[in-house]
Amino acid sequence: MDKLIVSQIAAELKVRPAQVQAAVELLDGGATVPFIARYRKEATDGLDDIQLRELDARLAYLRELSGRREAVLKSIAEQGKLTIELETAIRTAPTKQELEDLYLPYKPKRRTKGMIAREAGLEPLADQLFADPALVPMDEAAKFINAEGGFADAFAVLDGVRDLLSERWAEDAVLVGKLREWLWAEGLFQSKLMDGKNGELPDNAKFRDYFDYAEPIRTVPSHRALAVFRGRTQELLDAKLALDEEPVAGKPGLAEGRIASHLGWRHANRPADELIRKTVGWTWKVKLSLSLERDLFARLRESAEATAIKVFAENLRDLLLAAPAGKRVVMGLDPGIRTGVKVAVVSDTGRVLDTSTVYPHEPRRDWDGSLHTLAKLCATHGVNLIAIGNGTASRETDKLAGELIKKLQQLDANVKIERVVVSEAGASVYSASEFASKELPDLDVSLRGAVSIARRLQDPLAELVKIDPKSIGVGQYQHDVNQTEMARALDAVVEDCVNKVGVDLNTASSALLARVSGLSASVASSIVRWRDANGAFRNRQQLLDVAGLGPKTFEQSAGFLRIRGGDNPLDFSGVHPETYPIVERALAQLKRGADEIIGRSEVLRALKPELLADEKFGLITVKDVLAELEKPGRDPRPDFKVARFNDGVEDVKDLQPGMLLEGTVSNVAQFGAFVDLGVHQDGLIHVSQLSNKFVNDAREVVKTGDIVKVKVLEVDLARQRISLTMKLDAQAPRGPKQDNAFRPAARNERQGGGGSRDAQPAGGNAMAAAFAKLKR
Repeated sequence: MDKLIVSQIAAELKVRPAQVQAAVELLDGGATVPFIARYRKEATDGLDDIQLRELDARLAYLRELSGRREAVLKSIAEQGKLTIELETAIRTAPTKQELEDLYLPYKPKRRTKGMIAREAGLEPLADQLFADPALVPMDEAAKFINAEGGFADAFAVLDGVRDLLSERWAEDAVLVGKLREWLWAEGLFQSKLMDGKNGELPDNAKFRDYFDYAEPIRTVPSHRALAVFRGRTQELLDAKLALDEEPVAGKPGLAEGRIASHLGWRHANRPADELIRKTVGWTWKVKLSLSLERDLFARLRESAEATAIKVFAENLRDLLLAAPAGKRVVMGLDPGIRTGVKVAVVSDTGRVLDTSTVYPHEPRRDWDGSLHTLAKLCATHGVNLIAIGNGTASRETDKLAGELIKKLQQLDANVKIERVVVSEAGASVYSASEFASKELPDLDVSLRGAVSIARRLQDPLAELVKIDPKSIGVGQYQHDVNQTEMARALDAVVEDCVNKVGVDLNTASSALLARVSGLSASVASSIVRWRDANGAFRNRQQLLDVAGLGPKTFEQSAGFLRIRGGDNPLDFSGVHPETYPIVERALAQLKRGADEIIGRSEVLRALKPELLADEKFGLITVKDVLAELEKPGRDPRPDFKVARFNDGVEDVKDLQPGMLLEGTVSNVAQFGAFVDLGVHQDGLIHVSQLSNKFVNDAREVVKTGDIVKVKVLEVDLARQRISLTMKLDAQAPRGPKQDNAFRPAARNERQGGGGSRDAQPAGGNAMAAAFAKLKR
């Protein structure tokens, strides 16, 4: 059966079956997707991580389908009802839905009215009346009266005929399939405010766009579908599947007409035709309409959830691969009003150097004292970067940091420092986590958030892996989607990102190590314990001394672990230890040492890959090794840069149509991108405003973390909505505001990255001198 599955996946991915077969064997053997994509290109002929993820998902689905198919065949065979035609149909059913349609008539179920009618001997009558509508129903029904069976008169008998036929038709897999696809093509997804509900309440008003809403179900975007389903779950919205038709009393509707057409029946005013018409109507209204609505709502929800999860995963990928500030001393500020601003200074390696709490805002309003404390910390530790969380009082705290920088630079022009507003989403979750307790045991919970804010600016990937991806806040309707599927997708993204960048074996936390290909949480902890007991790893081979890390785990993980300044310079590269023999042959040809060729393109390009390949290592592998040697341990992430917020623009009310601003993309959905402008409320660039050319998906133009220049189109203060455009020559609208211009998710569904101010990196000596002047 796996051969059929392999062939099907190959056709879907448009690759050769041999490639799929090789990937399946590697996955079944315990290999991870990052390992296969990076180090088994020879076997799969270059399948990338995206193809492999899709292959892995389809493999799981098709294997589940195969297992279910065998269970269905066994069940029907045990009933003695399995025919050659039915078995063929079941074996070729392409989806779980179609398989269940075929199984429905044979699925064990409670006794139905149709079953009772059949047991009472009414099936021959039903067949006769349908086959020959010229028969008089009441006359024929009188011959089948069976009081003991529950059919005491002709009326009861004809009700039994109706139940028997409608049940049979409702279980016709071909008919059900035709109706389902027709409804998907022609049906309308409708919603309205439930009777008796107040749509003006603040919590309800966000669903205003769906109080009287209808759209073809096949075209409903993910965010609108999930919004309606959420409103339905909250018992605020009524949702239904409808057809665009005007019902006419006594005449069949569109659905009934399709059922009649499938059955090959039409009303010709024969004696039994009215009975058949009512039975067709009963089949639709009682048996099929609600079940098909459930099916199509499930299909819509599944599609919408898949899109939402995909968007969340892509935004998470962008956030994790955001530019790191690198080895710089950072002060993290976790803003607060009554409880004060929590302060943490971390070294260029992320070690906590100092902590404090200042109270510049209400009720203490100790602005000067806060400046003094922060300046002293900056001077003492050589801070050259300030990270400010984007929560409550972030704008006021940003102003505090700005004034600090300005005063220091007035005293000494050599003092250069920059401040950046960053997303603090998940910082509080990290602070209270078991991991934070182990990592920062002597630090108060309230201060751990400031540490996290500082570190996530130094290296977003290394810090954010400590937090459940769902708490990072770059997804839409993340609590409404299938949590298992979302966790699987997000974990895959984290795994791919960590292994794409690589991990420093001697500095990485256990949380980061646990995301490396092949390493479990327990093995990651064992690595940290070994490191604490024995000192830094000198070479990759020492990994085999770690408890619980055997040859298979070493194979999967070693290539992604980096050792800086170790015994072998290759250990800092992405060259896998198993391919070191290729490098040794290259060194022999060049008559040079490893240090003499790593990073030197002009030397490496003198080699002929064909001469280094052999039966064990093919040409693809050799070329990969040489490419890695040219740029060993290269970080694929972009260079660090920050957005520049406009002075004087601190609140939504400060915005005016026509303003040109710079901001950071905090979240991206298909319908547009949200941008942090530093005013505590993200603005929306609708997909139509991203470019002068047609854009289908916002991610074609921007991604989370991008710094963009925008123009303000419109500001709706009442609804706290900001409409932006990246078409800088666009004119702001005139006249009344258009409510339909916005369809954003709730703020807590789309928290994202922050913005920043302009400044330059600096050293600590100038800072100390400036602070000395400040004290005088």
